Amino acid sequence: MKWKKLWLFVLPVAGILALLAGQVMEHRTGGYWTGQQTVEAVAPKAASEAALYKIAAFDLPGPPGKRFDYLTILPDRRMLLCTHLGAGRLYVIDLADNKVLKTIEELPGIEAVEVAPELDKAYTSNWGEHKIGVIDLKQMRAVKKLPVEDKPDGIAYAAPFHKMYVSDERAKAEVVIDVQRDEIVKTIRFHSETGMPQYDPVAKKVLVNLQDQNLLSVIDPVNDTVIGQYPVGNCRGNHGMAVDAQGRRAFLSCEDNNQMTVFNLETNKAVVSLSMAAGADVIKFDPGLHRIYVACSHGAISVFQQDSPDHCRKLPDIPVEHLVHSLAVDPETHNVYAPEQEEGGKPVARMVVYAATREPKARSTATTPP
Repeated sequence: MKWKKLWLFVLPVAGILALLAGQVMEHRTGGYWTGQQTVEAVAPKAASEAALYKIAAFDLPGPPGKRFDYLTILPDRRMLLCTHLGAGRLYVIDLADNKVLKTIEELPGIEAVEVAPELDKAYTSNWGEHKIGVIDLKQMRAVKKLPVEDKPDGIAYAAPFHKMYVSDERAKAEVVIDVQRDEIVKTIRFHSETGMPQYDPVAKKVLVNLQDQNLLSVIDPVNDTVIGQYPVGNCRGNHGMAVDAQGRRAFLSCEDNNQMTVFNLETNKAVVSLSMAAGADVIKFDPGLHRIYVACSHGAISVFQQDSPDHCRKLPDIPVEHLVHSLAVDPETHNVYAPEQEEGGKPVARMVVYAATREPKARSTATTPP
C-alpha cells in the first residue's frame, strides 16, 4: 500500500518533469540564429488555416525605412539576391545561415536583378541612373553599365539565346542585351508602358506585360520580333507576372483592380480572375506546392492554391507589414522571403522568412469570369 501511494505520487511528478524538459529542449532547438537576432520557429496555432508562418527574421545593412524591390534566388548556389531600391544596394545573402555575404553599392534606384548563371553574371535595372548594371558574381562588383531611356524595371533571361530582356517601363520599350558581349542589341517599342517580362522555356518565347493596354505581348527571341498581343480578360494594369511553364499558365498581378488573373499560354486567353489584397506588386509561383504568392503593399501577402491548370482557390491573406512590395520563393525548401522597410510604422531594413504549410484551409471566394 505504501509503495502504491509512492508510485501514485512519483509518476505524475516524473511526467511533469519530462514535459518541462521537452519544452526546454524545444525552446533551445526551435530557434534560428540569424547573425543579428534569434527568432523562434513557431507554427501557427491553426496551421491548417494559414499558408505561411514566420520562422526567421534578420536585419539587412540598411539604411532603414527605404523601399526594397525584386528578389532573385539562385537555387544551385543557395544564394538570395535582394535589391534595396531606396538605398541603391544589392545584397547577396547565404540561404544556409541567412547571412549577408556582400553588399554591392552604387546601383542607384535598383529595381530588379536577374542572373545568367552559366556566366556568373547578374544584371540590374537601375532606375536612379537609367542604366542596366552588369555584376560579376565572382568579383561581387559592378563591372559595366549600359544606358537606357526611362525607368528600367523587370528583367527576364532567355538562357538558350543568351539574352536579357529588360522592361524600360516609361520608355514603353523592351531592351534586349546580348550577355556574351554585354551590349544592347535591340530596343523593341510598344504603345504601352512595359511591366514584368518572363521567359517561357517550353514555347521558347518571351512574354511582356503591356500594363496600359491590358495586353500580354509575345516576343520571338530568335529575331526579337513581336509575334502576338493578347487581351488579359478583366485584369487591369497587368504589372507583375509569374509563369508555370509546364502547366502552360501565366499568373498576372493586376495592380489597377486588385485581381490575380490566370492566363492560358496555349490558347492565349484569360482563364479566371480572383480578388486579392490592395497594392499588388510582385507575384511568384511555387511549382512544388502549386501555389501563387502576391506581395501587396497595403499589408498582406495574397495566396492562391492551384488545384489544376484552370482551377485556383483563394487562401486567406497573410498579414505582413505595410509597404512589402516583393517576395521570392525557394523552390527547394518552399520558404518565402519578404523584405520589410517598416515595423509598426517605424523604419527597419529586414528580411523575413516564412515557412509554407502543405495543406492550408481554403477560404470561400467568389470567382470572376475572365
